[in-house]
Amino acid sequence: MKKAMAGVVAAGLILTGAGAALAAQKGTIPMLRSTGVQFAKGTYKFNPPGTDHGSFEWTGGLKDAAPEDGHNVYVQVRVEGHGWARYYGRQGATVEMRHSDWSGAQQYTEDAKLRVCRDRGSLRPDNCTPTRSFSYTRR
Repeated sequence: MKKAMAGVVAAGLILTGAGAALAAQKGTIPMLRSTGVQFAKGTYKFNPPGTDHGSFEWTGGLKDAAPEDGHNVYVQVRVEGHGWARYYGRQGATVEMRHSDWSGAQQYTEDAKLRVCRDRGSLRPDNCTPTRSFSYTRR
């Protein structure tokens, strides 16, 4: 009986350790700024498998920093295995954003990239901040 109970306790400790290794990983996104666009108070979280598709979840305030120029702003996010996804803000305003990005072909997301841009139309290239990379680190 004692051996059986010790085995159950040992198995529980092993499973608890494995669950902790795949726990959500959180962090902050530094202020991102380029001509006419700003992203502030950003946070991110890599969700574990089984939670929100194992997604890269991010939040922050996207601001049109030059409302007089007539251009909109957007956030671009890319997770492994996919192209860039765009999330538009609103001209002349700050928009609080909260989105999750993931690959349906994978159990959870390990790598993500994020940048903010000013949409200058089809004739001129958009200006964007340098791309920030985020990685899930296994513990």
